[in-house]
Amino acid sequence: MKTILVVDDERSIQESLTMILEYEKFTVDCASSGSEALEKLQSNGYAVVLLDVKMPGMDGLETLDKIRQLNPDLPVVMISGHGTIETAVEATKRGAFDFLQKPLDRDKVLVTIRNSIERTLLVKDYKKIKETLEGRDTIIGKSKVMMDILALIERVAPTDSRILITGDNGTGKELVAKAIHRFSRRARKPLIEVNCAAIPTELIESELFGHEKGSFTGATTQRIGKFEQADEGTIFLDEVGDMSLPAQAKVLRALEEGKIERVGGNRTISVDVRIIAATNKNLKEEIAKGQFREDLYHRLNVIPIHVPALREHREDIPLLVKHFVDDICSRNGMPAKQVEHEVLKVLESMEWGGNVRELRNMVERLVIMSPGNRIDVQLIQPSPAAIKGEFDAMLTTSTTFQEFKDQAEKLFIRSQLELHQWNITKTAEALDIQRSHLYTKMKRYGLMKEE
Repeated sequence: MKTILVVDDERSIQESLTMILEYEKFTVDCASSGSEALEKLQSNGYAVVLLDVKMPGMDGLETLDKIRQLNPDLPVVMISGHGTIETAVEATKRGAFDFLQKPLDRDKVLVTIRNSIERTLLVKDYKKIKETLEGRDTIIGKSKVMMDILALIERVAPTDSRILITGDNGTGKELVAKAIHRFSRRARKPLIEVNCAAIPTELIESELFGHEKGSFTGATTQRIGKFEQADEGTIFLDEVGDMSLPAQAKVLRALEEGKIERVGGNRTISVDVRIIAATNKNLKEEIAKGQFREDLYHRLNVIPIHVPALREHREDIPLLVKHFVDDICSRNGMPAKQVEHEVLKVLESMEWGGNVRELRNMVERLVIMSPGNRIDVQLIQPSPAAIKGEFDAMLTTSTTFQEFKDQAEKLFIRSQLELHQWNITKTAEALDIQRSHLYTKMKRYGLMKEE
């Protein structure tokens, strides 16, 4: 049952609204002054407040301000027998949902109340969705390197300092950027993300700074760029190392002057934007090759944050796996699944060339493909990315062809052992060799199952 609070010093208004609302199955509570209304609000829950503007003592607008402090999401509908446009505008500025004039029209009162309740439900749904999404964006990890990153985020987030996040693909650079924005003073303003690698070079200036109608073929309307969209908020330039040199020059100007200019335009536009950039490239090497501006690098790299590869904090894998399993089961409406210690040990032993992103993909596959309430270890197979990561490492570390062959053979045998859960007989059959031969190889390469 929805309860409406009617705040009016006229008894006749209280009675007429009570009759209208109770007929529509609402519960009604009344107050004759602003102070009485505030007392009731502190001890009771209401769906909507109908608040008179002109009352003795504390007037309606002052009461509205105090209600907003108590409960910012509670819809308040102002009512007045002396309504003016100025009063309505002022009430709206202060957070009123709507403004109704006396004598009150029954149908309009009911429509306004239903709309305000619907809006409250939408706000609640939005907050739930936002909390869920932010939960998925949580940085998971208790290793020293991850705790150091979390401490650094906590320190730099409240500032407006520019930040350059580096790390391999899939390590979680985007999560770091979102966390910084979420804990910043700009959190109520937008976080605008731009994947510089996904935008064609000829369009990235238009994407960042917008364009005027007719500025180039296909520009049939004016476009507002990402910098303008992020005004008073944060812009996240992902894969900034892939940005073209002309676009870099314009970004540099935006940083230096706080102004941008749309493509095809001749007017400068002031913007107040915090910059967070990320890249998987070594920008110093790109500078040496003439592919990245050194002055822009120094502008962006005020606070550097390096996100480590997953192989550098393997101790976080069990936490990550549990988080992913719970999230995937929840989103797919599946019952919770247990992860055996044996599964975690296998996952911890893998190389994860694709880092946390690859681990999550693997866990999603395991959750969906395991028929029971437990993750099936037999479904774990070394992924192409993991194998490629080790293969690339062998290429760079091997000094002779024989050393490379030995490492490749070790990698292949270990992958087959893991695939067959270290069952020697099954592994030997898969490799088409005798068990004694396999034992010899395992001893040579120091391969043994971790307990």
